[in-house]
Amino acid sequence: MFRPFPALFGAAIALLLAMGGARAADEALPLPPDIPRLAEGPQYEECLDLLRTDPDGALSFAESWEGAGGGEGAKQCGALAMLALGEPEKAAERLEALARNSAASATARAAVFAQAVQGWMLANQAGRAFAAATMGLTIAPDDTGLMLDRAVALGTLGRYRESLEDLARVTAAEPDRAEAFVFQAAALRHLDRLPEAAKAVDHALALAPRNAEALLERGILRQLRGDAKGARADWQQVLAVAPDSAAADLAQQNLALNEAGPKRR
Repeated sequence: MFRPFPALFGAAIALLLAMGGARAADEALPLPPDIPRLAEGPQYEECLDLLRTDPDGALSFAESWEGAGGGEGAKQCGALAMLALGEPEKAAERLEALARNSAASATARAAVFAQAVQGWMLANQAGRAFAAATMGLTIAPDDTGLMLDRAVALGTLGRYRESLEDLARVTAAEPDRAEAFVFQAAALRHLDRLPEAAKAVDHALALAPRNAEALLERGILRQLRGDAKGARADWQQVLAVAPDSAAADLAQQNLALNEAGPKRR
């Protein structure tokens, strides 16, 4: 019998980091496009520039700079270099400590907490990700990005009803945020609320017709409702629109299960 892979909550990191695909633990990871600024000055700019082209060099630069009194800017750059180099647990620990103790604005600290969440998710520690997102929301309670991050962590932990509470806040504040509706659909599916899940994913696709995660989720819902042909079409479209993504990996696995099912019966 066909049983879909966990899908959206398993592929959540791709959305959180906009990475576009799963990677090995020791493979360099691209960085978020907008890094919250905890410092100013030429050394900070040089370190951030190195992050995008030479993470090893950025880490060496940050360590030397921190030893010379580089402060929060050096600590942040070093932690992000670790994240880029595939050391998410170390990076998350440092980013979380930095966010707790920083003298920066609440907005910047919340953004660093969000980076810690990303690290914990990459380290497969959803409980720590949930805690970091909650700490961030205590200082920036209206930060919808952190709400979405926490919803993903909650979903990964199997706490779908709580995840839906955060997702409802996100969609109320940002009704055009397609990925929030995708995660909403996944949470509803796990709660066996399939008609509501279908409505949520249809809304996501109305907002973003080529959203790979939404197509993946709609395929799962179609399969569960007996529409194997529609499911295959959605998963094949995932492969077409995002061939190197985590969603594509899951779609390919689901296609294989879909094809194997009738042979086993």
